[in-house]
Amino acid sequence: MSNRRNNQLVVPQANQALDQLKYEVAQSLGVTLSQDGYYGNILTKDAGRIGGNITRQLVQIAEQQLAGQFGANR
Repeated sequence: MSNRRNNQLVVPQANQALDQLKYEVAQSLGVTLSQDGYYGNILTKDAGRIGGNITRQLVQIAEQQLAGQFGANR
């Protein structure tokens, strides 16, 4: 199985913030992530929980930003 990533960030400078969010979410769920980038020891269930919570937080951040933009235009 190839270990290539097809996902590309729209804003490459956001990479560090996304990594930080990943570690914060994992820690809040009680999952320990390796700092070297190897995640082969993580259960699929835990990886899904981490990804789902990251997505939930990103959507929440976007909603807050949109609410602020539209709230300021009223």
